[in-house]
Amino acid sequence: MKGFCERAVASKCSSKSLTDTSNSSPLPVCSDPEPSDSKFTKASVWSNFVSSALSIFETHSEALPCENKAVLSGSSACEKKVAPAKQNGWTAAVRKAVASGSMRRHYERVLGLSRPGISSSTSDIWLLGVCYKMSLDESSGDADTSDGLARFEQDFSSRILATYRKGFNAIGESKYTSDVGWGCMLRSSQMLVAQALVFHRLGRSWRKPLQKPFNQEYIEILHFFGDSEASPFSIHNLLLAGKAYNLAAGSWVGPYAMCRTWETLARCKRESTNLEDQQLPMAIYVVSGDEDGERGGAPVLCIEDASRHCFEFSRGQVDWTPILLLVPLVLGLEKVNPRYIPSLRATFMFPQSLGIVGGKQGASTYIIGVQDEKAFFLDPHDVQPVASIGRNDLEADTSSYHCNIIRHISLDSIDSSLAFGFYCRDKDDFDDFCLRASKLADESNGAPLFTVAQKHNLSKPVSHPEMSVDTDGVQKDESFGLESIGDAEGHSHEDEWQLL
Repeated sequence: MKGFCERAVASKCSSKSLTDTSNSSPLPVCSDPEPSDSKFTKASVWSNFVSSALSIFETHSEALPCENKAVLSGSSACEKKVAPAKQNGWTAAVRKAVASGSMRRHYERVLGLSRPGISSSTSDIWLLGVCYKMSLDESSGDADTSDGLARFEQDFSSRILATYRKGFNAIGESKYTSDVGWGCMLRSSQMLVAQALVFHRLGRSWRKPLQKPFNQEYIEILHFFGDSEASPFSIHNLLLAGKAYNLAAGSWVGPYAMCRTWETLARCKRESTNLEDQQLPMAIYVVSGDEDGERGGAPVLCIEDASRHCFEFSRGQVDWTPILLLVPLVLGLEKVNPRYIPSLRATFMFPQSLGIVGGKQGASTYIIGVQDEKAFFLDPHDVQPVASIGRNDLEADTSSYHCNIIRHISLDSIDSSLAFGFYCRDKDDFDDFCLRASKLADESNGAPLFTVAQKHNLSKPVSHPEMSVDTDGVQKDESFGLESIGDAEGHSHEDEWQLL
């Protein structure tokens, strides 16, 4: 079997979930989902069960009002009263199942996120623009080849991991103190933006520190993604910024709405902060479809739009700034159409690559590398206690933000709704990206992921969908919806990809 098997390297996964006990070891499995369509039905059932069961933990034992924002499949009414005595036994049983790891293993097996196997492939691995050459011959005289695996493992484990957390302060006016079962897309997107910050502030060659005290820049980045309103890029602030796209605690969200949410959050933070104190020191450009609804055909990366975003970010002070490109796409009906896979794989060779937010239906992951027909990913589905890292705490425990367990998924089993990320440090880097992207589009045999143009060939400029303002003063977009947890694996029309 081709592909690099998930392996437990020197230490256990440093992001230990609540499903791991002190005597348990990481699951030595590699993710090799079966393509059978029957898996989706089972996955849907189990996804609903897991989401509903785990959400019990986050509600109070006393009677609670119905959560209007939490859209759950099949829930037409809510119980007015909850009998604590009757619920305690069930809650304790589910807690025990989660703590023992059985819930996690069921989740992985049913959704196809883990399969045992051993790989002997010597094909190159591409991880966010860096190539690692594999060799089974340890006596090889080529240093780059002989230690390629070790260097790949070090690079992989240095990427920032964001997972489900429990025990944080309630999100807004909801009762949710955990994102278990519904927050995987938010966590996947946090990982992508965190990598952009790492590349910007620490460089692509940065690796996870082995000794304390840690680098100030590294600690600040982790602090930005803490689980409280005080952390600028927390799940709390993402949901607040995403009101325009109907984001709500307890509901699953898709790549398009997630990209637009980051754009909104970055704009809000920019407007309330001095230019020199920007927490996300880069412009954000969401590359998507036509001016009326992000639909139809390959989206166009417009160089003039990118320049405008940089100019606006700098408040007119410079013509170009670092820029984060987010490209939400739908590349098929359910799974990625095979004709797009060569181009998808090739994007990981771009030095500007930040990977892909995507995975299986209703189970988002952060894909950061490829080898042959496999994609390597970081998994947000482990449940961990809330972590609070102070901005200046150079002695903090950061182990829950990294993982040494390498998982992979088959490229042809990835859900068609996903989002690419690219970081360009300056104008020269952006120009290099455009050349690579244009060449990739030319070689795509009529199936480009996106195209590049100097300006729009439209009668009117690209704009956001019509917005209205709700009573809270937040812009609200009436033209975009979201899926409930129960519908995360349902079928939908290809032209409605922005809802996924």
